[in-house]
Order: sequence, then C-alpha cells, then structure tokens
Amino acid sequence: MNVIALHEKVWSGMQGRRDRLPHSLMLVGQKGLGKFELARSFAASLLCESPQTDGLACGKCLACNWFAQGNHPDFRLLQPEALSDDIEIEDGKKKPSQQITIDQIRALDEFFNIGTHRGGLRIVLVNPTEAMNRSTANSLLKTLEEPSPGTLFLMVSSEPMRLLPTIRSRCQIVPVPVPSSRVAIQVLADEGLSKPERWLALAGGSPGLALALAESGQSAWLELLASRLGSGRAADPLAVAAELEKVVKDSKGKLQLKQVVEAFQKWLVDLTLARNGLPIRYFLAQQATISGLADMIPPARLIQSYRVAISRRQEAEQPLNARLFLEGLFLDYRALFAN
Repeated sequence: MNVIALHEKVWSGMQGRRDRLPHSLMLVGQKGLGKFELARSFAASLLCESPQTDGLACGKCLACNWFAQGNHPDFRLLQPEALSDDIEIEDGKKKPSQQITIDQIRALDEFFNIGTHRGGLRIVLVNPTEAMNRSTANSLLKTLEEPSPGTLFLMVSSEPMRLLPTIRSRCQIVPVPVPSSRVAIQVLADEGLSKPERWLALAGGSPGLALALAESGQSAWLELLASRLGSGRAADPLAVAAELEKVVKDSKGKLQLKQVVEAFQKWLVDLTLARNGLPIRYFLAQQATISGLADMIPPARLIQSYRVAISRRQEAEQPLNARLFLEGLFLDYRALFAN
C-alpha cells in the first residue's frame, strides 16, 4: 500500500525535520492508517546514502540493500514476536508473545555501544509502543531519559493514552490523520482491490484495515452477519449464534469473537445515524435495510444497546462459552425491536 500517497503532508513534514531531528518521534493515529510503514519508510530514507528528491530511499545503495534484507547495522525494530513475518506456530508450542519484552529493551544497550556505519544515525523503531507492560515501559523510559548521541527513536502508537505520560512527553508527536475517501479509494484501487468504497467504509476509513479485511476472506461472514441483523425482529438469535460460532471455529483463529462484536457495534452506529436522519458510515450496501430498521427502534434503546455492546467487546477477549456469548449478543439485538 502506497502510504506516501495516503499521507503526503505528513511525509513532507517528516522530511522537513531531517536537518533537526529530535531524540524521538511518535506517529499517532487510528489503526490501519499505515503508521508503521510510514515510520519504516522514514527510517530507510534517513539511512539511505542517496535519497531521492521526494525523500524516499533510493533502494539501490549498500545501506538500502542492508535495510531491505533486515540486517542494517544501525537499525533495530522492536515489536512483539507475534508480529514477526517469519514466525511459525507449531502445534503444542507456546504462542508467540503479543508484547514487546524487557529483554528486547535491554538488548539495546549493546546496540548503543557499537559505533555506527560511517558515523551516521542510529534508529530504533518501536511498534506498537503500547504493547508493553509497566516494567518494560519503565525500562524504555530510562533509555529515553538518557538518550544515546546520534540516536533516533521512531515510535508508533494507535492508543497513545495507554502509554506512560512520561514517555509521551519525551516524544515529538506526529499526528497521522485519516486520509480523504477520494485518496484512500484510489490507493486501494491501485492495489487491485475490488469495491474499495465498501471495504473502506467497513474499516472506518482506515485503508490498511480495509485491505486486511478484503484479503483475509472475511466478506462471507460479514455478509452473513449483515443479512441476519437486517432481518430485525424476525432473526432467530439462537440460530444466528450457532451460525456465527461455527464460522469462528472453522476459521481456526483467523476470525475472533471480538471482530464479530466490533462489526455488530458498527451496525448499531449505522442504525443510530439513520435514526437521526444522518448518512450511515459502515454498511453502505445495506443502507436501505438499515434505514427501515432504524425507524422501528426508540433512540434511547439504541444508545443503551451500544453501551452494552462496549462491555461485550471487553468480554469477547476471553469468553467462557462462545455460543452463550453470541446468544446473549443477538438476544439483546432482537430486544431492540420489542413493542
């Protein structure tokens, strides 16, 4: 995905800092905007020996070759093991960590004590910065408080309020906004995505999430969910729960309950918007159905239902029984249409 085309102003602003780099930059914005790719492109640009006029790395020099192979001596990527491209999960083996570990932070000491290639810049990319427990975050904070000369920290965060305030205060914030629909749709179309408008809407305007949704084969269960929710009071909550539970199980971990709840929340948002005479945001293909259903529901019920859905989103992380969880979700939905 062409993140530079998505965020031309952000990229231009980052390039404007080349001659006066701070100790740390934090790219902040909602998930799926390409913040990590933007930060990685900036790192490659800074390490490149002959960057192009637009600031992009040349892709041809020795430094670019090292960077592409993942072994540039002046670059370190700190991210959870689960995000590694080459991770393989074997049956019976411990699942890869979802957190950046304190050992990864401590390993930076050796990195900082080694001279840089040709006396250049040393870069540490942290993604996502909020994927740390308190001990790890405090270890990182100590490093930020005592910066090594010639070092730049590039931090990526979708949830900056989860970070220690002291970490945020030591970073210059780079806001990464949601791109315009026109630009995002064009970028997605250039990626070969069919019906980019639909996927972008379902992803809440985040091109990266739109691409991930489309490429993960999730259209089938989303269409199933929209069809059942579109039936309103005629939908059988127990039957719908059984259908969705089977889909989740058959996905073998690719589809999680929390994703079903998130889609359900988006449906409720669209119902609320339609009830107030506003354009819907997510399920564009079901606009007529949603508008018809919204007229049947008192606004107060919609607000209460959304509040309940928020608590269910938290429960979805570790439900005791997936079938009972889904049954409760869809029983609540049918109750919206009670006389």
